[in-house]
Amino acid sequence: MSAPRPTTPPARALAEPGSPLTPEQVRATEISRLKAKALREAQDAAKETSKPSLLRRSESSTAGSKRSYSTFAQAPTSLRDGRQGQTTVPNPAERPLEAIQAARSFAKYVDYDFGKMTDTKGGFLTQEDDPHNKVLHAEDVESKPANMTLKDWERQQLLRSLRNQKAGPFEPGITTMSDKQKACRECGTLEIDFKWDEIFNYSVCNSCKEKYPDKYSLLTKTQAKEDYHLTDPELKDEDLLPHLNRPNPHNRTYHDMMLFLRCQLEDFATRKWGSLEALDEEHWRREAEKKRRRDNKFKADLGELKRRTRFEAVKRSRAGAGGKFGDDLGGGGKHVHDWGRIIENAETGIGVKTCVSCGMEVEELEL
Repeated sequence: MSAPRPTTPPARALAEPGSPLTPEQVRATEISRLKAKALREAQDAAKETSKPSLLRRSESSTAGSKRSYSTFAQAPTSLRDGRQGQTTVPNPAERPLEAIQAARSFAKYVDYDFGKMTDTKGGFLTQEDDPHNKVLHAEDVESKPANMTLKDWERQQLLRSLRNQKAGPFEPGITTMSDKQKACRECGTLEIDFKWDEIFNYSVCNSCKEKYPDKYSLLTKTQAKEDYHLTDPELKDEDLLPHLNRPNPHNRTYHDMMLFLRCQLEDFATRKWGSLEALDEEHWRREAEKKRRRDNKFKADLGELKRRTRFEAVKRSRAGAGGKFGDDLGGGGKHVHDWGRIIENAETGIGVKTCVSCGMEVEELEL
């Protein structure tokens, strides 16, 4: 049997209207409404007077209607208004947005100008951070100034290079006074390298430098130490050995190369060691000492390798791969070594003893 079909309930009967209001009640209700309206208008007026002038509603505007253009066309006069030329400080009450402070996390924010910073390989610093740092206050000759054209900057770089090399317009003039004029010590020409004359105090022309490389070639600091066995204090003393500074070709951030004149190095080494023959003897003595140390180290490493190899062989034999070390596998009994006397090996210098029966050799070190 099917379920009964749902039907819409009948509508409720409307309540009968009450009795109409009397004229006295209508009059009292209207008076109460007017009083409430007047009180609301008084409260709104008090709020308008307490608001800043920028946020205050104009008198001509009404609620629910747009303001006219004339009410906000005039810009307020303040320090931010450049058209008015005002210099007076604005009142915070009139400009409430200026009283807003920055968030606490941005209170210590500092805006850096990376164009004024220098990479000191230990951080980016400015000149104000370390006024006594020579790297920060050094003149940057490699970068073009902002107020200079590229052509003028290239000309300035060329003039600086010629001034350092004493070439071109900066080359000293040739005088006719023979007692003051310097000439090449090889060929006698007056066109000498004035840069070498200033640093090395050697009057040599460019042709003779190429013609006699065994005398006038330049050696680095490492080559001077290896070939002539000179020390760092001797090479750093400019009174003993003057040197020429050149940029490092491997990396521009490395220290400059120290170039020495070969003939000056030979003269100083001759005074130090007595003669060039004594210098050669000292050189071969040091080479033999280095070879002896290398050989001893190689022998020590080889002996350690042999001992480790022999120990590994004993461990493998005791683990079951061929019986114990020293067993006579053919006769079935244990072999006892019969060692002979110790004989020193002529090549290694280490004593070796040999078993008479099996021929096994064992190195023995005497401490």
